[in-house]
Amino acid sequence: MNLIFISGPSGSGKTTLSNQIIKKNKNGFVLSTDNYYKTGLKSKLLSKLVEGYFDRRISFNYKLFKKDFDFIFKNRISIYSRYYNFKKKKIQNILNETKNISFLIVEGIFAKEFSNSLNNKNYYFLELKTKKNDCMKRVIQRDLKERGKDKKQAKNDFLKSWDIYYEKFKPISIKNNTNKFIIRKNTDIDQILKKLFN
Repeated sequence: MNLIFISGPSGSGKTTLSNQIIKKNKNGFVLSTDNYYKTGLKSKLLSKLVEGYFDRRISFNYKLFKKDFDFIFKNRISIYSRYYNFKKKKIQNILNETKNISFLIVEGIFAKEFSNSLNNKNYYFLELKTKKNDCMKRVIQRDLKERGKDKKQAKNDFLKSWDIYYEKFKPISIKNNTNKFIIRKNTDIDQILKKLFN
């Protein structure tokens, strides 16, 4: 099974690129780290007390994500789609069986961290480089619509998330056996997809 990791700051277009790849190449499946935040009272409290909580590793349910990842990678099947509701701070488990998965996309702000936890697995790594203001506009629109924030809070949260993303990845490098591609606004995606699916 081909593994593709897509990383970039909030609002950089990770989900859009994932959907674009799935449309052009069938039999793929997307695991978004955005749907694996921790739930329960502890998470609700920490999200109010810790600045930038949803951009920090403490918010990520690594155990559940790893369980789903391992199952899909081993069996080429996904049984559930998970969706994190930011307003209710809960994960919805939707029965949605997908069979014959030939490639798996892992996308989200924790994709790079997770990729570095894999041993003896080759993968493709796509790093999105998008202008800060473009990312901020997308995030504000999304947060107003989907996450119940006002414009000021959405902007402040984005600026904090931008700093956290680039600060935490300073020490993290990609494995030498990884095929890495930088995706910019003018990058020819079709050329990269040809390399991925040759």
